[in-house]
Amino acid sequence: MDTVSYGRELRQRERLLSLLLSRILKRQLPPAVFTALGELRRGFTRLRDQDDPRRRQVLRALIERLDPESITQIVRAAGVYFGLLYIAEEFVALRRRRHAVRAHAHMWPGSFHDTLWGLKEAGVGAAEALALISRLRFMPVITAHPSEAKRRTIKGALRNIFLSVEALDDARLRGSFRAEAVRRLASQIQILWKTDEVRATQLDVRDELRAGLSYFPLSLFSATVQVYRNLRRAVRDVYGEQAAAGLEVSRLLRFGSWIGGDRDGHPGVTAEVTDLAWQMQARVALEEYLRRLEQLSDQLSYSIRMCRPSAAFLASLEEDARYAALRFPAQPHRYQQEPYRRKLAVMCYRVKRNLDAVKAAIDGAPLEGEELGYESAEGLLRDLYLIRDSLIQHGDEDVANAELTDLIHLVETFGFHLLQLDVRQESAVHTRACGEILRAALGVDYVALDETGRLALLGELVGRPDALAFDPETLSQQTQETLRVFRVIAHNRRALGPACFGRYVISMTHGASHVMEVMLLAALAGLAGRVGERWFCHLGASPLFETIDDLNRVEQVLEQLYALPAYRHLIAAFGEAQEVMLGYSDSCKDGGILASAWSLYQAQKRILAVSERHGIPCRLFHGRGGTLGRGGGPTHEAILAQPPGTVHGELKLTEQGEVLFYKYNNMETAVYELTLGITGVLKASSHLVGGGRTDREAYAAAMDEIARAGEQAYRTLTEGTPGFLDYFYEATPVQEIGLLNIGSRPPHRRQGDRSRASVRAISWVFAWAQSRHTLPAWYGIGSALAAFRGDDPARLALLRQMYRDWPFFRTLLSNAQMALAKADFGIAREYAQLCTDPALGECVYTLIAAEYARAVEEVLRVSDSTALLADNPELALSLSQRRQYLDPLNHVQTVLLAKFRADAREDSPWLEPLLRSINAIAAGMRNTG
Repeated sequence: MDTVSYGRELRQRERLLSLLLSRILKRQLPPAVFTALGELRRGFTRLRDQDDPRRRQVLRALIERLDPESITQIVRAAGVYFGLLYIAEEFVALRRRRHAVRAHAHMWPGSFHDTLWGLKEAGVGAAEALALISRLRFMPVITAHPSEAKRRTIKGALRNIFLSVEALDDARLRGSFRAEAVRRLASQIQILWKTDEVRATQLDVRDELRAGLSYFPLSLFSATVQVYRNLRRAVRDVYGEQAAAGLEVSRLLRFGSWIGGDRDGHPGVTAEVTDLAWQMQARVALEEYLRRLEQLSDQLSYSIRMCRPSAAFLASLEEDARYAALRFPAQPHRYQQEPYRRKLAVMCYRVKRNLDAVKAAIDGAPLEGEELGYESAEGLLRDLYLIRDSLIQHGDEDVANAELTDLIHLVETFGFHLLQLDVRQESAVHTRACGEILRAALGVDYVALDETGRLALLGELVGRPDALAFDPETLSQQTQETLRVFRVIAHNRRALGPACFGRYVISMTHGASHVMEVMLLAALAGLAGRVGERWFCHLGASPLFETIDDLNRVEQVLEQLYALPAYRHLIAAFGEAQEVMLGYSDSCKDGGILASAWSLYQAQKRILAVSERHGIPCRLFHGRGGTLGRGGGPTHEAILAQPPGTVHGELKLTEQGEVLFYKYNNMETAVYELTLGITGVLKASSHLVGGGRTDREAYAAAMDEIARAGEQAYRTLTEGTPGFLDYFYEATPVQEIGLLNIGSRPPHRRQGDRSRASVRAISWVFAWAQSRHTLPAWYGIGSALAAFRGDDPARLALLRQMYRDWPFFRTLLSNAQMALAKADFGIAREYAQLCTDPALGECVYTLIAAEYARAVEEVLRVSDSTALLADNPELALSLSQRRQYLDPLNHVQTVLLAKFRADAREDSPWLEPLLRSINAIAAGMRNTG
């Protein structure tokens, strides 16, 4: 399906969904409101084609006359349209891939077949390819942040509509059958219209846990096994049956989470909440295993007279006698002639006991009596392997390789813990805790020590925490809570297995002592230390470097850390790679997109280089957000844009905000997204089997100069422009975003503080997107490129060569194009006029708008394009479709902001439509947080 066919197909699907929605709205809305909706949509569409100040004034007056209830209905209609348009786009993209599979034997860009054929053509043989795949691990980490505005109920309604749209693609549907399918689709749209998209109450962490975990039964369990099947088929098709037989896939995917573990600036995440997160995760995994075991029991109805199970399997039935007596108390010979059913019934009983124990822990009422479940996921796996091997032994390999193997892969991937939960806390919390403990135990003023003194003391004590005798009750509540967290980690590692815990992430890491403080606190909980001369360590600490300054001194911090004998003993005892996390959000908010992107790029190379010098394996953890200003954008391209040689088979990255919905609400799209992630890691790691690219020195030198100029331009605006922060708070809805029940974490670190440091990077980006500035993703690029090229044709030629040949630079400017295309400075001016000081608003707006024009001009010049997104027509078409509702929504929101702020009442009637407008614009803009 080419671009023209894609556009035709999309318009056809969009017209159907739009027509069905219009019919519903005509029936459901008051005639005056329905008419106003049409006038606004058509009027602002004409204004985009040709500006007309008089018509704009008429439309503005129409909005001003509308009452709160009428505006609410108009905003809701736009939000529903955006949801339907996304479904149309998602379905057409899926159809496009299916067409490619039929036409080219599973070949679509980024597919397993496409990637493996590329390796084979590059001279990578079957043995090398299998060795490379065996090293791969793609690790998405789900997080909860105040940028995802969709309720879980809305996601479910949209999933049902997607399935109804997909049903219409069945060529067998004709006549009355097709008419009935269209009626079903219309009814699903009407249900969506009648479902409230705004939450009535503020989310807490438990709500976020339920929301994040809901994606696994909805799509990710099925997507995971489908990804494994697809990879095996691709290896067989490209490298042959023998290679496929030797393929090991269960290491390929691991999922992590921060929900319930991320306590940085979040008072709602306590030790008890973290413990609850592990229990809720375990429940989801066990429920899925129980469901699949019951299905297998229905399928494997083999009679003992028709097959001969293996001796090991039959022996296991004898060992199960104790459980069988409890499972079949009234029918001791149940399934006696159907050995696999008998085995599976016992396995179901044991998993049910595990599940009952987890549910009881969630309810705060531990089970009474003997524990009869599996001690670990390995016990369940042993039984599944017994069944598989027995089936294969008596000639039923095809049966063994179907649903049974799917379940095996799920248990190998998810264990009893489902997700590897990371815990995150800010470094200052650990410094205070260590200061209190060392003062109480030794009378030492730890906080007054310099870095050298701190490291010497921590290095000595981490191996003998028993030397620290103190009364915990004398410590502050925060320090007691910090110690409880480490005890919870230790408890759940024992209860759910070591894999339940990911890493302890230390935000705002400024020195090596911040890592060693965590190791000392871990030692106090029995997670690290020394017995005699033998060191042990059950906790990996991940320093998180977030600001530009921290990224620039990452090498110095790691050098100090690696040179410390105690830490080298600990990392060796831990037995896994050192993980270093990179913060995209705060570095961009701190120094702008160019300085952030280039500092992150260089930091990665320095991190890997210093780790290699010290002989310490290292894995990078990318703290990407959903939006382009926070490291977002297409995952596959982002992975390939990493510095050459820095991806060593493993890649871990956060999946934040609305990204979870767009990637994982539908199983079919989840398969696609996970595949792109894995093949991105595969391509980026191909240097491990020979060859590999290197960066050109001329490109790096140019980027040094460009990044410095970009950072200077950004800091001149954000730090050197009088009243800039007042403009941000008044010309965007950042304060009102805090009133929307879309996250449990406060949008500010310090309430009432209007500084840039206080506002969270997520809210920073979200607010600029709402007001159509999209500033964090592009500001400074225009000035920097113009300053670098000057009037020198050779420099422009170098920039164009960098754009063509350097994945990092091309991805940077491609993402900037997306952000520039989503911005609209005609609309942004309406927000600027909300400033209480009109002169200030006009001054700051003029500065930003001028840089926007410069950025568009320079990006088009370097990319040698005539229009933004010329090389991405699908996205350009999507944006043009969305604008028919997005433009009116922004004008509506500016009116609502003015009315709400003038009203200055908590119970203002303008608050509800305003909050709904934030939801709707987020849906229309996408990549908002």
